[in-house]
Amino acid sequence: MNIEQNIMDVEIITVGDELLIGQVVDTNSAWMGKALNEYGFQAVRRTAVGDVEKDIFAAMDEAKGRVSLVLLTGGLGPTRDDITLRTLCRYFDCRLHFSAEVYADIEQMFRSRGREVNALTRLQAMTPDGCTVIRNRAGTAPCTWFEREDFVLVSMPGVPSEMKWLMTHEVLPRLAERFRRDAHILHRTYWVRDYTESELAMRLSGFEDELPPSVKLAYLPQAGAIRLRLSACSPQEAVAAEAMAVSRKQLESLLEGHIFAEEDKNIEAIVGERLRKQGSTVGTAESCTGGAIAALLTSIAGSSDYFVGSVVSYANTVKQHVLGVSGEDLRQHGAVSREVVEQMAQGALRVLGCDYAIAASGIAGPGGGTPEKPAGAIWIAVAGSDGVTSRYHRFGAVREQNIQRTTMMALLLLLEILDKKETGI
Repeated sequence: MNIEQNIMDVEIITVGDELLIGQVVDTNSAWMGKALNEYGFQAVRRTAVGDVEKDIFAAMDEAKGRVSLVLLTGGLGPTRDDITLRTLCRYFDCRLHFSAEVYADIEQMFRSRGREVNALTRLQAMTPDGCTVIRNRAGTAPCTWFEREDFVLVSMPGVPSEMKWLMTHEVLPRLAERFRRDAHILHRTYWVRDYTESELAMRLSGFEDELPPSVKLAYLPQAGAIRLRLSACSPQEAVAAEAMAVSRKQLESLLEGHIFAEEDKNIEAIVGERLRKQGSTVGTAESCTGGAIAALLTSIAGSSDYFVGSVVSYANTVKQHVLGVSGEDLRQHGAVSREVVEQMAQGALRVLGCDYAIAASGIAGPGGGTPEKPAGAIWIAVAGSDGVTSRYHRFGAVREQNIQRTTMMALLLLLEILDKKETGI
């Protein structure tokens, strides 16, 4: 149990060698944790294990000693390395049997796709006799619900789309019914600029000391900004709402002028909403980021409303002949300079015909630096009808981090300019 003993603790187990070797990133756990919280459950531990029977068995056994509810994903496919179902049968002392209902679902799905069920796929209709089988309308592997006294384990496919369908339409409603608890959890997320994590913690030290037991504050730092998550929990919804309202007012007063967004969304989504609201468009001229800024902006559905295109001007010849950067400035100042990045942004405005253009030029690393311009030296500029704003940054020598940080700082600079336009500052 958790805050005030009214939140149900849950453990999540993900199965698959691909998760351990880094071939696949575990996005399931993050999604499940958020979805569970909205129903009054709290994920308190996440465990990843490979496709090894003894390891899956041990993970389930250890979790059973800590919590009353375990959610497990993965290892339910038709191939030999998918051994979760067999392990579940051993753990709960039951056997597999053929389910005509599950097989009918599989056949129907295959027919709708113009395909025939083969022998391996037919195996997905084998289900344990010691559980409740929940039919999967989004895939072939069924969901299984095991219950022994006060312990519940729910096993779902590892395919994210199938897991999400099952959680949304079947598992969460059943869990809410099975574990009836008066738990009301409220969250509020703030995006804060102009502070490092330690500076912000010092600024909010007194505020945190005075928080009631039912309210928590969490720090989620990113390059150039920090997300603060304020959470309130109570058996009574009205009590949680009142605690949140009081804490929100105090926090917003302490950070007035530094909060630039109050929503649990990524920066790229926030930027997109600002652009759409203002009826503005954006494009990019990218060197060291190689199109990463454009990729992040277009990762948002509906980004065609405001994103027009990109020029990946990695070579100086492209900077000069496509974006119109001065050859003399390239020779005199180099590609990583204020003069060049500002001309890149202005060139993108002209070439792409957008309202704003983001440009980035730097040394991503780990090599290619000089004492004057080491790896991690980055110039970013944003051009618009009111002129060009540029910033210099010094990051580290890790290439991937430099690209990520440059991308984030570029979007934050655009957001700052958009906010100034909106407020008239």
